[in-house]
Amino acid sequence: MSAAEHTRPSAPPVIAGLLLAAGGGRRLGGRPKALLPYRGRPLVENAVRVLREAGCDPVHVVLGASAEEVRESADLSGCVVVDNPDWAEGMGSSLRVGLASLAGTGAGAALVSLVDQPGIGPAAVARVREAYRSPDSLVAASYDGERGHPVLFGAARWADIAATATGDQGARVHLRNHADEVILVECGDVAAAFDIDTPPDLARLA
Repeated sequence: MSAAEHTRPSAPPVIAGLLLAAGGGRRLGGRPKALLPYRGRPLVENAVRVLREAGCDPVHVVLGASAEEVRESADLSGCVVVDNPDWAEGMGSSLRVGLASLAGTGAGAALVSLVDQPGIGPAAVARVREAYRSPDSLVAASYDGERGHPVLFGAARWADIAATATGDQGARVHLRNHADEVILVECGDVAAAFDIDTPPDLARLA
């Protein structure tokens, strides 16, 4: 090996964006969250844009409720779009489907975001992404010290997360079991971590 080859920097890690957008909006009267209007376009498009502007590539999107309508209405070009037929079981099933779709992609980590948090923009997502250190990384945004989204899961953790992600728990079991390993990245100065869950929340999309 030549000196030049020996000193050549290694390729940057692949950090995939994983957008969970399968929810049926039960508390919104059954309006799928991915299709909620935001700045003239479906909300899912904003979430994809945020992941891309933060440097995530590839971007995988998990759909569920009204998946065909979402595909027809939203511009998801360039994304890997996967359907979760069991979306009604809760976020855990969508997380499992999304992580399975990343198998074999060579991604070192999945940066997981939720479609219904438009107050979280590229600046916060980029901070979490930049905290990646290895396939064992476990990173979460925090808001005034409280853990929130997005979260980053190194690839070495995917199998355990998938095994414990049930109902609406998502990755909470894994995060709780490995609380001392979670790197918290404060994002309260650049993002607002509200959810669009109920009709009064829709005012936040104006």
